[in-house]
Parts: sequence; structure tokens; C-alpha cells
Amino acid sequence: MSQTDIHSFNALYTRYYRKAFLFTKSFVHDESVAEDIVSESLIKLWENLKEENTDHADALLLTILKNKSLDHLKHEAIKAEAIHSMSNLNQRELEIRISTLQACDPEEIFSEEVKKIIADTLATLPEQTRRIFVMSRFQNKSNKEIAEELGITVKGVEYHITKALKPLRISLKDYLPILYFLLLIE
Repeated sequence: MSQTDIHSFNALYTRYYRKAFLFTKSFVHDESVAEDIVSESLIKLWENLKEENTDHADALLLTILKNKSLDHLKHEAIKAEAIHSMSNLNQRELEIRISTLQACDPEEIFSEEVKKIIADTLATLPEQTRRIFVMSRFQNKSNKEIAEELGITVKGVEYHITKALKPLRISLKDYLPILYFLLLIE
């Protein structure tokens, strides 16, 4: 870059910077963004003026500033919409959790319907699996106690409990959060 080029850019910068900055800041409302847009716009104006001489440098600069400011504002609008959408989604999910918890009625948890679903599901299990599950979850025996009482390994107890939980999860899918609490599903 020659001394003449530096001098002409400095002259251009001095002449237009302040009013370009005030114009841009009035739309983007952010000083650092306005400074960046103005700097980029002045460089672009200077490059255009080097290639072709024009009597309408003010109009050309205004067009460049307008387009760069519009690009920035459109980008901000897209970001704001994305944040708003995520916020709405989080809000809806939170409202669902609140309403679900408010609708949680301990009396209903132990309703005949749930008891029947559990009994029917347990009835479909093999005798040993059902017996181990009942000992674990309803008689509150540890896996070690069950293993000793039935003469099997702790791993065998864990296998039968897991085997019982699979159909219960399916049968009680509508009650799953409560099922986690009641049966401490592993």
C-alpha cells in the first residue's frame, strides 16, 4: 500500500467515520458492532473508489452501511427467533412436568387398576422370577438374603429381577415415573 493510498484512506476515514458510525449505531444499537460495520464499509468504499471514480461516494457508503446493517439485524432476528423457540419448548416441557406432578395422586398410585396391572403382569412370569421379584420389591429383602433363602447366586437374583422388570415397564408405561419411585427400577 503506497503512501498515497494510506493518505487517501485516512482522508476518507476522517471524512465519513463519525456520521457513518452514528447512522449505523442508530440501527444496530451496539457500539462495537457499529464500529465493525463502519470499518468494513469504509474499506469497501475505499476499494470501490480506487477501481472507479464516482461523484456519489456518500450514496455508495450509505448503501454499503445499509446492507451490512441489514445483514447484521437479520442475523440477530434469526438468533432471537431460535432463542425464543427454545425458550418456548423449555417452557412447555416445564409446564408438562408441573402438571404431571400436580396430577400425581398417591391414592391413585395404589389404585385397584395399578394393583391389577402389576398382579396380571406378575402372573405371566415364571414362578421363580415372580417369587424373587415379590421378595425383593414387596418384602424388601436384599438380593443377598433372597439368594441365601433360595440357594441361588446373587447374580441369579439380579437376572430374575431384571427379567420381571421388562414386562412391568411395558404394562405400566403410563405410570413409569411412579413405578421408578415405588419399585426402584434398576
